[in-house]
Parts: sequence; C-alpha cells; structure tokens
Amino acid sequence: MNAKHPTPPDGEFTPDQWLARTHEVTNQPPALENYNLFRQDQALQEAVEREGAGWARQELDTYGELTGRSDIIELGFQANDNKPSFHTHDRFGHRIDEVRFHPAYHELMNMAMEHGLHSSPWQKPGPGAHVARAARYYLHTQVEAAHGCPITMTFAAMPSIMKQADLAETWAPKILDCSYDPRNLPDSEKRSVTIGMAMTEKQGGSDVRANSTRAFPTGKEGPGQAYELVGHKWFVSAPMCDAFLVLAQAPGGLSCFLMPRWCPDGSKNPWQIQRLKNKMGNVANASSEAELRGALGWMVGEEGRGVPTIIEMVAMTRFDCMIGSSSGMRQAAAQALHHCHYRSAFGARLSEQPLMQNVLADLALENEAAMAYAMRVARALDAGNDEQEKLFLRLATPVGKYWICKRTPNHAYEAMECIGGSGLMEDCILPRLFRESPVNAIWEGSGNVQCLDTLRALQKSPESLDAFLGEVNLARGSDRRFDGFIDRLTKDFGTAITNPDQIAFQARDLVDRLAVSLQASLLIRHAPAAVADAFCASRIDSQGIHNIGALPAGVDAKAIIERATPHV
Repeated sequence: MNAKHPTPPDGEFTPDQWLARTHEVTNQPPALENYNLFRQDQALQEAVEREGAGWARQELDTYGELTGRSDIIELGFQANDNKPSFHTHDRFGHRIDEVRFHPAYHELMNMAMEHGLHSSPWQKPGPGAHVARAARYYLHTQVEAAHGCPITMTFAAMPSIMKQADLAETWAPKILDCSYDPRNLPDSEKRSVTIGMAMTEKQGGSDVRANSTRAFPTGKEGPGQAYELVGHKWFVSAPMCDAFLVLAQAPGGLSCFLMPRWCPDGSKNPWQIQRLKNKMGNVANASSEAELRGALGWMVGEEGRGVPTIIEMVAMTRFDCMIGSSSGMRQAAAQALHHCHYRSAFGARLSEQPLMQNVLADLALENEAAMAYAMRVARALDAGNDEQEKLFLRLATPVGKYWICKRTPNHAYEAMECIGGSGLMEDCILPRLFRESPVNAIWEGSGNVQCLDTLRALQKSPESLDAFLGEVNLARGSDRRFDGFIDRLTKDFGTAITNPDQIAFQARDLVDRLAVSLQASLLIRHAPAAVADAFCASRIDSQGIHNIGALPAGVDAKAIIERATPHV
C-alpha cells in the first residue's frame, strides 16, 4: 500500500472502495417537507382554539398538509429564482405597462385566493373569522412571503372601499371573489380583481401630507366623483393589481381615490410604470415607481380626509405584517430545530447540547410570543363594535407591528447560524427568509412611525392605554417578575406622558416594554409553564436586552424545544 492509498481502517476496504465511500452522505437531516405545518405547530393549534376559531381546525389541518407538500414548497423557490420582468409596450407600440411573473408566482396567488386569504373575514364575518384567516395566512406565507403583498392589500382595502357605497357596489363583489385572474384586462371583463395601494412619494416618504400629486375634478366634486390624478408615486407595490387606493391633493385637501388600471370605456388609464424597484428581498413581488398622467380616479370618503380614509387599509396591512413576520419566525425556527434534531457534532446530537439548546429554545420562545400576540389582535378584529376591543386595537396594532417585525431579522440570522454554512446557501430557505425579514419592519410605516403612532393614540385616546393594560393585567398575581415589570412600566408611563419631549425621546423603550408586557401576559395565561417561565426570565427579569441564546439557568429548554420541533 503506497502513500497515495493508505491502508483503510481494519483493512476492510480496497483503496478504490474507500474512495467511493467519500461520496456517501451522512449526518445530514432529511428535507423539511411533506409534513403538516398546522399539525406540527402545537402553539398555533392552541392559539386557534383559545382565540375563537376552533371551528376551523379541520380546514386548517388540511391547509397545513397542503403548505407542507414538497411541490408547494418548490413553488416558493421558483418564484424567487425568477424575478418579475417589466414590459412597457407591446410589439405594435401600444403602451401596456405589464409586469410578467413566473408561473410559480401565479400558482401561489391562485392558491391564496382560492382559499380566501384576501377575503374570507369579509365574506363570512363572525366569531373567529379573522383568527381562522390569520392562521391560514401564517401557514401560507411560510411557503413564500413576497406574493402576500397583493393578497394583503386586497384584503386590507375592503374597509376603506366600503366607506364609498357606490364604488363598493361595483368593486366589492369582485374583490371578494375567490378566483384569480392575472390578465391585463379592464375590470369589466374580469370576475375577480386585486387591489393595491400608492401612497409614498419621493419628497415625503412616510410623511404623506407632503404629497404633491394633484387631483383635478372632471365635473362634480366630492365623494364618489371622478378626478384626474397628476403626479408621481415612489412606491407602487404589486403594480399589476386591477386598481389602487391613492392619496392626492384635491382642492379641499389630501384625499383618497380609487384608481383603476383601465378606464370604464376599455382604454388604458394614463398612469405609467417608470421602472421596477431592485429590492434586496421580497423578490417574487414586483414594486415600482409610477407617473400619473391625468389618471382617472374616484374619490373615496370625504374630501380632505384622505389619511383617515386610507388608514383603515393601513391598519389591516400592519396586522398582516405581524402575521407575516411571525410566520417567517416560525419557518426559521422550524428549519433550525429540524436541522439540529438530526445533525450531530462533537459526539452528540446538536439539539441535545446545552448551548445549542439555549439558542433553539430562545428562537422558539420568540416565535411563540410573536404568534400569540398576532392571534390576540385577530380576535380583537373579530369583536366588531366592542369599544374596549377597539381601544385595545388602537394601541396593540402599532405596538405589535413595531416589535414583532423588528425582532424578525436577528431571529432569521440566528436560525441561519444554527444550520451553519449550509444555511447560507441559496438552495436553503434561510437566505430568503433573512432577505425578507426587514420588509415588514420598514414597509407600512417603519419603527419610528409606529412609535409615533402609538404616542398619537395615547394623546387622542388615553383610554386606549387602559384597555391595553387591562388585557395585560389579566396575568397579574401569577408571576412576581411580571407584576414588578408592569408596576415599573405603569409608573414610567405616568411620568413620561406629562412631558411630550421626554416621551417622544423614550418612545422606543416604552413601546418595547408594552409589547413584551402583552406577550408575557399571553404566555403566562395560556402557554405551558416552561414557556412562560423562560420568557419572563429572559425578557422581563433580565438586565438589559441580550442576543438570542442567553436564556438564564434554570429554564426548561428541553421542554420548549420538544414543543416547537416539527417531527417529519
């Protein structure tokens, strides 16, 4: 045996046989696919029951099986591997402003709309309707999140459009229809439509009152009347939607308009896409800049009340941001937990090694707390005209959107690190989850905007804080750490609220603590003791904010990991 072919251990193999063994794959997990996303998520199942959608358990189980199928998971990869392309004109020179997508994108859109992710609570309102839809959306966006943008906007547009009865009579039935029609045709030729939103302009960003787009009446003025819109929009996401809610300056001030892709006479509405945005994430979805060159739009709601009119839509999109970020956390945690359950290193399975257990348990905690918060908000949406729930929502929406979405990027990164070098490869879902993770934090109002919105809610509706803390305080007396945390938070709010400059300067700290207080309250009341104890020990009793994987001694990491790990 020469130096090129050393003798194999125990002389069991010839050199050629030993060389062939280098191609054997060992110590790798099976792909996380062909499993039931709902059935393998105990925390979600419990949340669905307690928040009033137990009646939807069977349909969620069916949808969990669908979203866990390997062919459905593959659609998400295909949609992101093939970016949308923009075509300004057809071959004869006609302006078409058409964005073309890979067939996988259309399959995912069709799947979402067939299952009512854009419409079900409006079609069949009642106890648990928003909760059931939120749970389905939570499962769906684990497959692919970017195409959720037009689904969310179509879902969120209904409250605003319903403010204008004459427009709603035409548009609502098509919005609610559970079919998908991506053709670039006038809405009069389609049974179903999708709705987008165009608020942001170059000079203003989140400050939409600085918008310069002008609205000129074509005849009579006022709600439901036709205007010509002239200006630009810096962000028009999902530009292939059939119509958009747009803000523009009318003679009586900033107003809301419904702007269709096509005019009623079948001609193309003169708004033109300038280019598609080149985004770091959210790749499967197209986002664009557009010029409005006298585009037709009908006023929705009162003139000069554009922000209050469209804010109904914005509130619902922010709710979906919570669901989407929680969903991203679940998929990231599931991938990390699954990998570490099968992978061994340094003589032991990763999921059984103390330091990795700390990281995995912390990832699971963050996800369950985020999901529990989002599902509690869903129940409040189901409460209809209950005044206390409305007040709770006024604060819980910006607080939750800020906190859950902001926690997601680091969560995605830590899950990627659990998988190691393979987690950085594009044939793994983690790079996509990581690129997607900042989107919900920045869009629909970034962190500072959410904090300022929270302060506005406190100023305009001081009783919203009472409603929020009323929900939080339902857990009082169960954990001394929690009680002390709430006492300090209440005291600090009482001090800060009397000084506008101070409360604005401290807004992030106060909103952080509001979010954690509600998450802790929900987990103390509803989660297993191991989950609630670890959350309070790490988020409430700890000294300062720590990285993922800094749970203190004494927590039952093994129980938390077992609860959250999907078993394939």
